[in-house]
Amino acid sequence: MLVKPIPDGFHSVTPFIVVNDAIEALDFYKKAFNAKEIYKFPTPDGKIMHAMMQIGDSFIMLSDEFLSMGLRSPTTVGGTSVTLHLYVSDADKIFKQSVNAGAVVTMPIMDVFWGDRYGIVMDKYGHSWAIATHKIDLTSDGLRKAAEEYFANLSKK
Repeated sequence: MLVKPIPDGFHSVTPFIVVNDAIEALDFYKKAFNAKEIYKFPTPDGKIMHAMMQIGDSFIMLSDEFLSMGLRSPTTVGGTSVTLHLYVSDADKIFKQSVNAGAVVTMPIMDVFWGDRYGIVMDKYGHSWAIATHKIDLTSDGLRKAAEEYFANLSKK
């Protein structure tokens, strides 16, 4: 039997995030983003060594912190330089849902120049989530013009 190099259901890039409390985080992601828990493997002391959830058509792996293995959460290292981008059919609904579940708004939801309805929240585990619904298809030239107009207006403020 031939083993597939990329398992069914996976894309070429799959985020693996580290959190302070994986069991609680899985519950948060279910409430905030309608995540489905696929599995979780606990260690003998109850921490989660490895778990997988699905949001939309994408898998996300996660685990608790294991400092001895170099697995540190954003709250331990003082922040994150990564934003997980989540496309959904109703950005306003999921944005509000995530805030109601405990996420903090870092960029209010709004229509942005690249054609999305877009906002960013920070979960209590230190991960940044951009929530978006694509609204307008722009050509490269249209995107360039929209960006130029946006930055011109921004410099006037």
